[in-house]
Amino acid sequence: MTTPDNPIQRSFELAAERCEDLTPLVYRRLFRQHPEAEAMFRSEGSDPVKGSMLALTIDAILDFAGERTGHFRLIECEVSSHDAYGTPRPLFAAFFGVIAQTLRELLGTDWSTEIDQAWQNLLAQIDQVLAQNGPRIPSS
Repeated sequence: MTTPDNPIQRSFELAAERCEDLTPLVYRRLFRQHPEAEAMFRSEGSDPVKGSMLALTIDAILDFAGERTGHFRLIECEVSSHDAYGTPRPLFAAFFGVIAQTLRELLGTDWSTEIDQAWQNLLAQIDQVLAQNGPRIPSS
């Protein structure tokens, strides 16, 4: 395996060496930290939805942290659609941090200072994107 120059990409590659599917780990952490999120998913048949959501989020993260070819715009689009679903903005934003925390735990000592700084910068940039999209306007 070649080591990518992008620490975010490297964190996902290292995680893939240790774990075939991040989905259960990410959602377990999300529901532990934000129990209100669990009620937003059906009890039966939601696993494919969770997997798809995580895969799209990872694609957006990698693009946002990399070449920005357009996938990162999914973050802007999805914040609006999640507003329509009634997902609180702080919960939407927290999902990105939950992914980072899950990777950090999975990587253990391979979670370097460089990876940590890259994730901190990325999360701050995502927060800026969410803030630029303005506050959620409550429906009447």
